[in-house]
Amino acid sequence: MKKKKTKPLTEASKRPSQEKGASLADLLNDQVTDQLKKLKKDKEQEYRQKQEEETARRIFEAQQREKNKSFEELLQESNLDWKKFK
Repeated sequence: MKKKKTKPLTEASKRPSQEKGASLADLLNDQVTDQLKKLKKDKEQEYRQKQEEETARRIFEAQQREKNKSFEELLQESNLDWKKFK
């Protein structure tokens, strides 16, 4: 039978157990966390702006379609029953 090879200790396994419980924010310095928070805020704002632009574009397209409808399309969409008015 072959013997199992032992793996050399890695940096993570050499650390004391108290450092393993540390969060990523604790391990990074304040400047890096501030940059990441700013980047996140900018991305969220960019996303909201894109959504607003998309909504405005859809509204504009719907208005243009409504504006360019033919008489036949308007007549078909009408809820009036013309036979009642004869």
